[in-house]
Amino acid sequence: MADAARAVETVWRIESARLIAGLARSTRDLSLAEELAQEALEAALRQWPEEGVPRNPGAWLMAAGKRRAIDGFRRSRMIDQKHRELADGLEPVNASVEAEIEAAIDDEIGDELLALIFTACHPMLATEARVALTLRLIGGLSTEEIASAFLSSESTIAQRIVRAKRTLAKAEVAYEVPRGAERDARLSSVLEVIYLIFGEGYSPASDDSWTRPALCEEAIRLGRILAGLTPDDAEVHGLLALMELQASRLPTRIAPDGTPVLLLDQDRSRWDRFLMQRGLKSLAIAEGFAAPSGPYTLQAAIAACHARALTPEATDWRRIAAHYDALLDTLLSPVVALNRAVARAMAFGPATGLALVDEIMADGRLDDYHLLFSVRGDFLTKLGRIEEARAALLRAADLARSTRERELMTERAAALA
Repeated sequence: MADAARAVETVWRIESARLIAGLARSTRDLSLAEELAQEALEAALRQWPEEGVPRNPGAWLMAAGKRRAIDGFRRSRMIDQKHRELADGLEPVNASVEAEIEAAIDDEIGDELLALIFTACHPMLATEARVALTLRLIGGLSTEEIASAFLSSESTIAQRIVRAKRTLAKAEVAYEVPRGAERDARLSSVLEVIYLIFGEGYSPASDDSWTRPALCEEAIRLGRILAGLTPDDAEVHGLLALMELQASRLPTRIAPDGTPVLLLDQDRSRWDRFLMQRGLKSLAIAEGFAAPSGPYTLQAAIAACHARALTPEATDWRRIAAHYDALLDTLLSPVVALNRAVARAMAFGPATGLALVDEIMADGRLDDYHLLFSVRGDFLTKLGRIEEARAALLRAADLARSTRERELMTERAAALA
């Protein structure tokens, strides 16, 4: 029974987003789709321990969800109405509601997950709502994790998600991949969403682990689908390159005892060479376009500098610093400014980096960001200002969002004492 329960949990993690996407396309009601998916999960928890795990558990969950959708339509006396909605634009046929739902879920438009991302990124929603909704549905993240990613409050994120669902339901938005000009207009938001999903896998906001490789894999899969749909967009290839290059380092980011391993301390012989080569190939495609490089392509170029360096000492920090200069011109972000400070410190010395960090601190937008104080502590340590460094690291520990990060900062401060 325990094995069956674990199987249900595993299948749910893999299939929940696709299940919600398929049900949302058929019912055209996002909240209802989530409810139906949860009911299917509850049915699996009841039946699988007794009957065994089905050969195709994802299909079983989808079938269970569809059956509940059909039953719900019948109970609410809306069979005819839903039939007309699902068959809109088709010749009248003598088909059951079940057949119409099957047709809607097996729509020819393509990948259901990608369709749901584009739906969540509909221009009628604010950008913050698009990202939060998609992270919730596709990434399966809690509102707390999303709030952490946005440096926002949990209640704010929850309100965004609820309002977004209501807006989409009221407008009866079609759950499909948009075409032509509409697709191009919504593409930048989709890129942002996919990278945030990847980021939650690469550096999770929660305490449970330092990485969630399945999320990284899903984001890369969606990135490759998107690259196939929009082969002439440089930033799509740039994003894909960035994710592949960063993911190539996943095997070395965590030590056997579960502690994080910083980039310069990682065993580069264990980096995934296959992913690295794919990332470099995607970057070459992105940089082959005539237009100036966008933010994802520039970040991928930075990751490529690390990938090409066989040892930490061989890293071309001056080139990385130049990429960060260009990135900051394109993407005005205090976090980018902080990363630029690190790069320039590596290229030109810790005093240069500390001056830039102090400028960021004066801005005030990263007052609650633990990595700002961690970086400052590192620069102060290298400059021999030990007491100031300890104070900065202890402040970083106070602000850290995970237990492991808090312990790491505390240990660094203690080592200085």
